[in-house]
Amino acid sequence: MYRKILITTDGSAVSSKTACAGVQFAEQLGAEVLALFVAPEYQYPIYVEIIPPSYPSEDEYRAAMQRAGQEHTQDVLASCARRNVRCEALTAFHESAALKIVDVAQQHGCDLIFMGSHGRSGWGQLLLGSVTNKVLQHSKIPVLVHRLIKEPGSK
Repeated sequence: MYRKILITTDGSAVSSKTACAGVQFAEQLGAEVLALFVAPEYQYPIYVEIIPPSYPSEDEYRAAMQRAGQEHTQDVLASCARRNVRCEALTAFHESAALKIVDVAQQHGCDLIFMGSHGRSGWGQLLLGSVTNKVLQHSKIPVLVHRLIKEPGSK
């Protein structure tokens, strides 16, 4: 059914659990995985005449975000290796994570985007703006939203 599944991660616990579920799903289908971490673009300090010496350069920032991306996608890569699922990882840069997710899925020939939702509803979802909702709005390929079930008594 699906041959290549894009699994997004932001390094959070929810994202890691979702990614593991995505790898299980890929294994069941015999699909390969593209693990994606989207980092924000470098921001120059505004309203500052002199950049402080401790402020990272653009190259330093990009290198740090590449390292963060490798760390965040490591769980997906390890899970794929344990299950013999073909996988590659990618760190991308963009101001809108949702738009970059859709763009990367299209560029890499993915036929499904597998991502998580924190399960917010009502005002929480409206005020915070959900990356998942934005991907759903912009994607031309199917998006499978994995929602974690809260354990009784957990917050």
